[in-house]
Amino acid sequence: MPDLSTWSTGRLLTTAARLVEQSWNQRLAELDVTHAGFTALAVLATQGPLRQAQLAELVHVQAQTIGKTLNRLESRGHIERTRGDDDRRSQTVRITQKGLETLEKGRDIERTLVSDEALLSPELRAHLRAAIEELAEPQRIARSQSPLQAVQDPRVES
Repeated sequence: MPDLSTWSTGRLLTTAARLVEQSWNQRLAELDVTHAGFTALAVLATQGPLRQAQLAELVHVQAQTIGKTLNRLESRGHIERTRGDDDRRSQTVRITQKGLETLEKGRDIERTLVSDEALLSPELRAHLRAAIEELAEPQRIARSQSPLQAVQDPRVES
């Protein structure tokens, strides 16, 4: 193991993130979903139907990256995509019942993923939230000129 005390904070964060991602993917394999897919499902469950580009922004990835994740989720029945009536290039993404069930099972895995008390401490969580908020701030400012809006699901009456 290298001497981690000499590593920059950024290098420590990215390495920790990769290790968590690998652990997630190993555990989520039984559900046939990746960590990226789980994250997309969680956002869709909370936000409701979104355009693909909006979803990419909310999970902090490029539109091309989310496309691969959504292809996988769609092929397994976790999401549905529909083309927009006003813009045929735009796709609206919504979670399916199977996706909701997979998300709930994934949340059970999430609760058991990290068991070390030090990694569950409120202090560490507060530091991580602060780091994420600080790192995401420039992107939030750029998007504030065109705020995200949920897409109205045509199957649901207002």
